[in-house]
Amino acid sequence: MPQIPEKIHELTVGQLAARSGAAVSALHFYEAKGLIGSRRTAGNQRRYGRDALRRVAFIRAAQRVGIPLATIRDALSELPEERTPNREDWSRLSATWRAELDDRIKQLGRLRDHLTDCIGCGCLSLETCVLSNPDDAFGERMAGSRLLPLRREPADESS
Repeated sequence: MPQIPEKIHELTVGQLAARSGAAVSALHFYEAKGLIGSRRTAGNQRRYGRDALRRVAFIRAAQRVGIPLATIRDALSELPEERTPNREDWSRLSATWRAELDDRIKQLGRLRDHLTDCIGCGCLSLETCVLSNPDDAFGERMAGSRLLPLRREPADESS
């Protein structure tokens, strides 16, 4: 891994990619989504502050546990500009994400346990389909599938 001297305060996109393990295209994507920022040189080249290394590490760690990028962006926007997320930030944010992750784990467990039923059905219209009708929410109001678009009958042109 290339070392960056302490006196260098800005990184090229290649240096940031090499140090963070993220692809250059991912860094451009993160920047387009407002997760990291850069400045442009007179030659229109991107330069990232050293704090971008920790921000990218934070983004990638959150992504690995299934946090959507929009949620990560919202979390990073709460931090003062130019400050990198620290241990306390991660602790606070991960605590707020825990309930969301627990819910997702529960949903994935139900999906795993009932997936073969849905594949066998083929039309996702089982009474309690965990994919299209979790907890049979639609069955309380009416019978049959309500997630498929209703077909309109053609108007009778003979009248």
